[in-house]
Amino acid sequence: MLPRADSYPTLVHQFKWHIPQSYNIAWDICDKWIEEGDRLALLYESIEGVVSRYTFKDFHLLSNRLANAFATLGLVSRDRVGILLPQRPEVGISHLATYRSGAIAVPLFTLFGKDALRYRLKDSGAKFVVTDSVGANTIASIRDELPDLKTVINVDGAIDGAEDFDRLLELGTDSFKTVRTAAEDPALIIYTSGTTGDPKGALLPHRSMIGHMPGVEFSHDFLGQPGDLIWSPADWAWIGGLVDVLFAAWQLGVPVLARRFEKFDPGKALDLMGRHSVRNVFMPPTALRMMRTISSKKFSRLNLRSLASGGESLGSELQEWSKNTLGIFINEFYGQTECNMTVSGCSSLYALKAGAIGRAAPGHAVAIIDQEGNEKPYGEPGMIAVSTPNPVMFLGYWNNELATKDKFIGNWLVTGDTGSIDEEGYIKFIGRDDDVITSAGYRIGPGPIEDCLTAHASVQLAAVIGKPDETRTEIVKAYVVLREGYESSGGLQEELKAWVKDRLSKHEYPREIEFLADLPKTNTGKIIRRLLRA
Repeated sequence: MLPRADSYPTLVHQFKWHIPQSYNIAWDICDKWIEEGDRLALLYESIEGVVSRYTFKDFHLLSNRLANAFATLGLVSRDRVGILLPQRPEVGISHLATYRSGAIAVPLFTLFGKDALRYRLKDSGAKFVVTDSVGANTIASIRDELPDLKTVINVDGAIDGAEDFDRLLELGTDSFKTVRTAAEDPALIIYTSGTTGDPKGALLPHRSMIGHMPGVEFSHDFLGQPGDLIWSPADWAWIGGLVDVLFAAWQLGVPVLARRFEKFDPGKALDLMGRHSVRNVFMPPTALRMMRTISSKKFSRLNLRSLASGGESLGSELQEWSKNTLGIFINEFYGQTECNMTVSGCSSLYALKAGAIGRAAPGHAVAIIDQEGNEKPYGEPGMIAVSTPNPVMFLGYWNNELATKDKFIGNWLVTGDTGSIDEEGYIKFIGRDDDVITSAGYRIGPGPIEDCLTAHASVQLAAVIGKPDETRTEIVKAYVVLREGYESSGGLQEELKAWVKDRLSKHEYPREIEFLADLPKTNTGKIIRRLLRA
């Protein structure tokens, strides 16, 4: 935990990284707590409303059993394990077993269609996948295209081509010797959306868990206080829900509430937080905007201590609403999968400043630079960058050395976002250098959606942009040029939306489609998305 200090400058000055040479995430987020046999790790509320309690000792024993089953089935160090599940206990069990085995976890979003899953599983060379019946059936339809995939494990029970998760746990034993991993060894691959081409797999080492902690503790006004219980609607396939909430809380011995919502419902979220006396929440700005539609009187049941938000711009109106309705400030944080939680607000330590996303978390050097890597003067806009080396920083993109090289300018990792910094170190976010769309907290690349649209028989060309939206920050909008013989219609618009939703993902489909005779292009044939945005 961060040392106590009476000011931000003092804390930054006192802070020092302690990164051991040998380090495994499974020990840090689970095993170090097992001597306290009744220490609560997870409250799991099922869709039916049944609540189950899991201690750290439970997760230790269950993940040992799964690690033994993995070994029996042929998993070896550095093999990749896909984890395709919503918020439920088996996510934690599977991740812990993967890290114990010295293998690499590949979190996968349950809304992914078969095209998105096929790419990630094939690119990562995943040997195992832990999923449910829905995921198992989707994988079964593409399994012939996944030569590296050996075993699918279904938490709902054995079906054709998939092993029974519970049966494997029964066959395993409670004891497993965790593989001795170095802090630099790879632990997980999280795929991120880019502006062009296919998603890139950010390869994170075990040490990145340690690197996350100062920013997480800052964003929750020193998470780990007596009575803390954290919840987030963010899916555990993304770094915000998985590492910033589940893993980070466990690293501090804080229990986590798990509850899967098929679709975010502000009323149900409010009821959940009230019933379980949730103290700490990470909620994207889009979800907070939806919460604002509820009468302020209904928030009286809450007893929140900290509220963190990130993934898109927060805005002063949400901050004012939180102060007046919840009685607390929202600590905004900033980062990306490749180098996460490097900037954060911490309202209990220093005053938040309107228009700023916070200050650099202890241990991180964040600056505004130009194209040559030179730091810009205070107040001048430039590229937000993080100094290397840094414990939270990724090892590189999986199978993509060129993209990895392009991510750095000298000793700076370049985030791809523009901003400015003032004399006190407050960082202001201005915008993105690229075409990534930020919608409801998700970062969405236009390339895969355009590729999916052009695979439809009616589509000749497609371009995808983010259109400003009051609730979601942006929505996905597609401009489409039809092939000869096809005519634009409302029916075709709905058909193309369903096409993307089914083949790619339910969170990436275009909510608006506009048909054009042609698209603006450069002399070399590249689509000029900025003209479409204009």
